[in-house]
Amino acid sequence: MFNIFNKKLAPQPLIFATDIHCHVIPGIDDGSPDINVSAGLIERMQSWGIKRIIATPHVTMSTFENNPQTVRPALESLIVELERRDNNIEISNAAEYRLDELFLDHMEKGILMPYPNNYILVENSFIQEPWNVEQVLFDLKVKGYKPILAHPERYSYYHNRFERYDAIYRSGTMFQVNLLSLAGYYGKAEKKTAEMLVEKNMVNFLGTDLHNHRHADAIEGYLASKDYRRHSLALQSRICNDVYFN
Repeated sequence: MFNIFNKKLAPQPLIFATDIHCHVIPGIDDGSPDINVSAGLIERMQSWGIKRIIATPHVTMSTFENNPQTVRPALESLIVELERRDNNIEISNAAEYRLDELFLDHMEKGILMPYPNNYILVENSFIQEPWNVEQVLFDLKVKGYKPILAHPERYSYYHNRFERYDAIYRSGTMFQVNLLSLAGYYGKAEKKTAEMLVEKNMVNFLGTDLHNHRHADAIEGYLASKDYRRHSLALQSRICNDVYFN
């Protein structure tokens, strides 16, 4: 017999239409490996309500040493393929910068790839906090950039030191939390920390951080969950994805 109590919730649309953190440009980092995968991921994103994508390929020393000359051709090839498929989604790029020596070199050379209006996405190492993180963030601001820290909830060395979140946030760095964290994809600690940042009103942006179809499956499951309904109610009037990058 059909049990109404086991009925699954229908997926809900995202509370933002601009994804500011994803890895769908083909073949340049650990995200999409080719154009067909990229196009398929983007079509799934559109089914969630995404109308604009600012892709953020990794820029990391010794692994993904991207720059405008490596990113632009890959993005242009993707745009050609989307046009061939009659897909007119708006797509451009910024980058996700690891705070390392390569980043300092790119900043010195003036070849950073920021969002519109000089917002810029940066990330810490997952192993330990950069010793000079506050100085680098300060230097960015002096140069006219507006730093956004990617997925702060994923840095385990902050989980029991909430004062570090507070200090970085109060210094003028904005926070971008991953949907996958709120979904519990990375683990209980990351989900708990993401929810705490929501509770403390310290989440300025959400991002898919989409790399592959496994991530897309997890996000689709999350959009059909009670957790998403609860989180979206708390965040829908705060998220700036569709506001700051025009």
